[in-house]
Amino acid sequence: MKHLPKHLRPRWRYLAVGIESWADAAIGRRAFQRALWYSAGNLLGDAGSADADLTLLSFAHADGTGEAVVRVRHGHVDEARAAVACVSEVDGEPVGIRVRGISGTVRACEERYMGRATANSTQRDVAFGGAERPAVVRGDACDVAAESDRVGATTFDTE
Repeated sequence: MKHLPKHLRPRWRYLAVGIESWADAAIGRRAFQRALWYSAGNLLGDAGSADADLTLLSFAHADGTGEAVVRVRHGHVDEARAAVACVSEVDGEPVGIRVRGISGTVRACEERYMGRATANSTQRDVAFGGAERPAVVRGDACDVAAESDRVGATTFDTE
């Protein structure tokens, strides 16, 4: 079977996606791909979801931060951005997702929008709400353990 000529092959765009969650959340590649598909199906419908063809190419998540490269068809970038923005939880874990940028090649996407150097996270006690509480600190962000749940804060909030 012959290959399609270049002008008949599908054209792709690549979305650099930043993922943020609680420090102890375990988010896997398959669960994130499933959340993307469900989000696209719910927002765009079956036909629109199939046209956009969101596919997860690379995924990394550890210590509450992560990043992914999502492949999408050329004419459906806006719909794909909306579908990615609608993902609010993965396997019951709340997540915050941000599209960092769009590129025409995977290499350019990784070089421009996905910094490979990640900030180290440390465990320490912080003063929050008038009491000493355990927290996980990642750069300027803190995940503070409260009485009933966790609270996201910045270092300015903990001083």
